[in-house]
Amino acid sequence: MTSISRSTSTSSTNNSTNALARAAVAFEYASLKQRGHCPLGMYIIPSPESLLVWDAAFFVHQGYYEDSIFKFRLTFPSTYPNHPPSVQFITDVFHPLVSQQNGKFNLASRFRPWRPKEHHVFDVLHWVKAAFKRQALDQIKDFDCLNKEAFRYHEQTSSFAALAKQSALLSQSPSALFEKDHPSMGGVARDSLHFRKLKPAQLQEYRAKLGLSDWEDTPGCEFIYVLAQS
Repeated sequence: MTSISRSTSTSSTNNSTNALARAAVAFEYASLKQRGHCPLGMYIIPSPESLLVWDAAFFVHQGYYEDSIFKFRLTFPSTYPNHPPSVQFITDVFHPLVSQQNGKFNLASRFRPWRPKEHHVFDVLHWVKAAFKRQALDQIKDFDCLNKEAFRYHEQTSSFAALAKQSALLSQSPSALFEKDHPSMGGVARDSLHFRKLKPAQLQEYRAKLGLSDWEDTPGCEFIYVLAQS
C-alpha cells in the first residue's frame, strides 16, 4: 500500500507541475502581443503536439547574418518558470553560441543564473536576436561558446563575415525553406512552420485581403516566401 500511495502522490505532483508549467507558458505566449515583447522579424507559434514546444522563424535584417532566415525551437521544461526553456536551432548556422552537433543555443551567457521572477520568454527571444548583432558577438567569451571554431574565426573579421554570409545563403535555399523533410541540425523533428511559394498574382491577392498597399513590381521576382502553419 505504501508503494502505491507514493506512486499516486508522485503522479499527482507531476501532473500539478505540468499544469503550472502549461499555465505559465500560455500566459507568456499571450503576453507576446504586448508592444516590444516579440522582437521584430520573429514569428512564433506553439507546436500542435504540445504547448510546451514553440516553433519560431527569425528574419535577420542587418549585420554579419543579414538576410538570414533561421528556424529555431523553444522547449519548456515541466518545471518552468523555475527553470529556463531550451533553444535549439533547426536551421544550420555558423555561430559561436550554437552547437554544430545539435543546434543547441547557449542561453547561459545571458541568463546566469536564470531568475524566474525577473526573466521571461520575451527576454530569451530578444537575446536570441541580439546574439546575431556585432555588439553581442564582440562580447562573447570563449567559455560560453558551443562552437569554438566560430569563436576563433570571429577574431578574423573578414573570414567570419564570409562564413556568416554562407549561413545566410544556405538558410534561404529552396531545400531549407520548402522541403518538409530537409535534414535539420541534430535531427530535430520537423517544425510546425514551413514556407511556400507565392506567384506575384497570389501575393497581390493576399495583400488585398489584408488591406495592404501595393508594392512596386520587383524585376525578376518569381515568388515570395510566405510562412504557413503545417
